[in-house]
Amino acid sequence: MKALEDRPVLFRYSLDEYGTARRSAIVRTFIDALTKGGSSGTPRPIELHSHDPLRYVGDMMAWIHQACATEKEYLKTILKDCVSEDKDSLALNVMSHVTEGLGRPLKVRLEQVLLSDPQPIVLYKLTNLLQFYYGTLKGILPENAALVQSMTEMHNLNTQMFYNSLNSITSRLLEKVEMPPVDLSATSSVTSTLQLLQDILSSHDSSLVSVDIVKAVIEPLVKMCSVSASNLKSTDMATYMLNNLHLMHTTLTLFEFTDNKLEMLKALMEAHVDTLISEQAAIVLTRTNLVEFYQKVQQHNISLHGPLSQLPAADAATLKSAMAKFDSYLASPDSLVLPQCNALMSTKLRDSVKQRSTELICRAYSSMYQALKLSENEYPEANTIAPRTPDQVMKLLT
Repeated sequence: MKALEDRPVLFRYSLDEYGTARRSAIVRTFIDALTKGGSSGTPRPIELHSHDPLRYVGDMMAWIHQACATEKEYLKTILKDCVSEDKDSLALNVMSHVTEGLGRPLKVRLEQVLLSDPQPIVLYKLTNLLQFYYGTLKGILPENAALVQSMTEMHNLNTQMFYNSLNSITSRLLEKVEMPPVDLSATSSVTSTLQLLQDILSSHDSSLVSVDIVKAVIEPLVKMCSVSASNLKSTDMATYMLNNLHLMHTTLTLFEFTDNKLEMLKALMEAHVDTLISEQAAIVLTRTNLVEFYQKVQQHNISLHGPLSQLPAADAATLKSAMAKFDSYLASPDSLVLPQCNALMSTKLRDSVKQRSTELICRAYSSMYQALKLSENEYPEANTIAPRTPDQVMKLLT
């Protein structure tokens, strides 16, 4: 080949002939590896593993990668003594030609794998496998090589099939919405879909792809839960949504690239937590007959309404009876806990609702206590009506 460099036309013609000969040889060897295996039966034919998509595609790609690396070494040896400035460019063109015939048999078999309708997790792993070998072959072949282009097409097709499979699963969730369980826990469809999402995200650390996957799964799940909860009363809805949203949040916290969706879920959870906090405080004030007095305190204007003690349901006798009930509640706070709060699956959420509703009750008591103590409201025996200070109430409830 070094001697032929003096005859550029003949040199290129010889390289073309070499490329054509190697192209035929490598395709024939690839077909043999697929159907016959090694000469002595080892390794076994690759197509024996066609029932296992990951191994099947992985074995084909490994064979092609090894063949490309070998062909590159052959070419490097042939041209090692050549000094032409465009030697590397010519070598890449020959490599492109030599490997051109591998694209079609590979593509046909991958399409057969996709037609077998593999699970989304398998499709995702195949996508990452093809992405890996695409990057590896780009280091051996020119970017415009036919085999590299075939790899791009196969990767894009596999990715599209993966998202189609994922969308099919989430679409079915919305087509047949599962009703909330009696205990308001997460539905089985949410649990199984989140397990699938976790399996997919755990299979490969590819954050750019995974962000789209999270969006494709979480948004339909949240929508499905909202539709499922639409006929529940407010407290049941809040608990049911919190149980589902918390499970989604817990699943996503395992992965670093899910911050945006975690923030979205946290905001949704906060809104439902607020509902339970308000309802928990309201039930305490209602059961102790203090809710009407508290509302009057909030709205009272002494110049318009006169002393608070002169208003209906705000007289000393009524308040003394109500405060006695409130004192009984202080002795046993758990007696007025909303059943929906106990149905929360997350201990952290239960504790948060309890703490924040307690703070709300204490603030309400403090405002009523101050109104009772205010001389303009004309409660002559305020200490006997509300014997406990706000600080004492806070200590009893916490």
